[in-house]
Amino acid sequence: MTEPAESRLATRDSPTFAAAKLSDLPPGALLAVKLPDGTAICLLNHDGEIRALEDNCSHQDFPLSEGELLPDGTVECVWHGARFDCRTGAPCAGPARVPVATYEVRLEGGMILVGARHGRPPGPTE
Repeated sequence: MTEPAESRLATRDSPTFAAAKLSDLPPGALLAVKLPDGTAICLLNHDGEIRALEDNCSHQDFPLSEGELLPDGTVECVWHGARFDCRTGAPCAGPARVPVATYEVRLEGGMILVGARHGRPPGPTE
């Protein structure tokens, strides 16, 4: 697992954290990272588009980063096969019924910066 960079970059909307180097995330890859507050994030590279999801399947609390990024842009949880849209976090295949949170992402100076959380609030899985 890649350790988060210690750098915290303030923006007008929310703090942004340097989570990983872009070179650590080749196309088709998933990468587990932790934000400075301990939040587990699954970074992914779908055809050059970098996204960030909470690294926790909403079905049974398993790291999505241990799954697979499929060609259609869904992330499949290796445990029970639940699939989530990498852009929205919406479940695309059961057994999951609850979306996973997404995070703002931007690239700067070869780094992947992760910002505000969107989607379901932190809490227990379904």
